[in-house]
Amino acid sequence: MNINLNKETKLKHRLFTIAVYLFAAIGLLFSGVFVAMHFNLLNVKGGIDSLSQYFNSTRDNAARRNIAQQTVKYWTDTPDWQVMSIGFIKDKELIIQASDASGVSPRTIVSTIIAEQFRFFNSNREAFKKFFQPLQILGNNTQFSYGIAGIKTDTAKMIEDNLKDVSSPYYPGPAYEHLLDFSTPNQDTERMNRLTDTKNHYYSYLYTGLLLKEEMTQWQNAGYPIDNRPEILATLFNIGFLHSKPNANPETGGSTFDINGRQYTFGGLAFDFYYSNQLLKEFPN
Repeated sequence: MNINLNKETKLKHRLFTIAVYLFAAIGLLFSGVFVAMHFNLLNVKGGIDSLSQYFNSTRDNAARRNIAQQTVKYWTDTPDWQVMSIGFIKDKELIIQASDASGVSPRTIVSTIIAEQFRFFNSNREAFKKFFQPLQILGNNTQFSYGIAGIKTDTAKMIEDNLKDVSSPYYPGPAYEHLLDFSTPNQDTERMNRLTDTKNHYYSYLYTGLLLKEEMTQWQNAGYPIDNRPEILATLFNIGFLHSKPNANPETGGSTFDINGRQYTFGGLAFDFYYSNQLLKEFPN
């Protein structure tokens, strides 16, 4: 009987030890992710678009529309785009409302979010087929980056801070200072609710518009306006504030992903949509 008790005790001890190591490993993993996010180590630098130099040298809208029409056909016939286009049309009033508040055109806001939606649907094919496609709704990120625009909480905080910090190069002016004021003491919870609300995407569009506005302000202050460069704005949105360095020849790029066997960059896809005829009636240039 003592032998059985000893075996049982050893087994419990072994299981306890395994559990301790397991929880320690999980804690270490989440701590590592938290530190990486805090220092923006998870921001994706990605690659440079092969047409980046062309985008810089060609500012004529007719020429830009021409190049967009040559490539847009490769992704507009995908089920992903069919779902997205319906989702954006459903959200038209919210997008216009966010545009009016942020001072960024509706088409620029949509062109920035399109790439994030393609990336989300590509990495969640089963969920897309079973849930998003049948319901014809936009995908909502829920891990590390949030909402239909895939905004990290640290990025959201920086957007909020830049609205009030008059010394920041991103400060867009007093008219924007109170757009993201909180109505409750628990700002973290309220912020998360804003970004992940599946029934109302207004704050996802507003945070996106305000980030773009802050980027525009930074580059304008440095003497390199990019208000009419949707591909650069989307690239900066993707790679993060810390990589936004105003210069005379910004490069289009960001994270890369596959659509119908073709490689696209975050900024390149934004260019495609912005200068295409897609949803032009709903969201004109």
